[in-house]
Amino acid sequence: MDRRCCSELDKLLSPLFFKALCETNRLKIVSMLTDCKTPLAVGQIAEKLPVDSSVVSRHLAILRDAGIVLARKRGKEVHYFLDTGKLIGSLRAIADAFEACCPEVCPVIDDEWRKRER
Repeated sequence: MDRRCCSELDKLLSPLFFKALCETNRLKIVSMLTDCKTPLAVGQIAEKLPVDSSVVSRHLAILRDAGIVLARKRGKEVHYFLDTGKLIGSLRAIADAFEACCPEVCPVIDDEWRKRER
């Protein structure tokens, strides 16, 4: 295995990025921002989730720190929107790095092995 491609993959597999996407409410926020197509304030997001607005703020901070959402202050409110270009770019880069490091498909698993795994 080419260590250079693995080091590129290591850089892309950011725990911060995956932590941001591994929690149910954060995934709901990402989905909500995708559906809405306009920036939303914390209160607007909190209305649609079963958690307090302070928890929503923490979720949004994690998503922001991972580069998944952007925040813009408008008066007293902060509005959040999905950084679609960066999110797509990150996911595409990860897929490309996996493909470069592991270009061959794993050998076909036989039926007997599949039965044992169940």
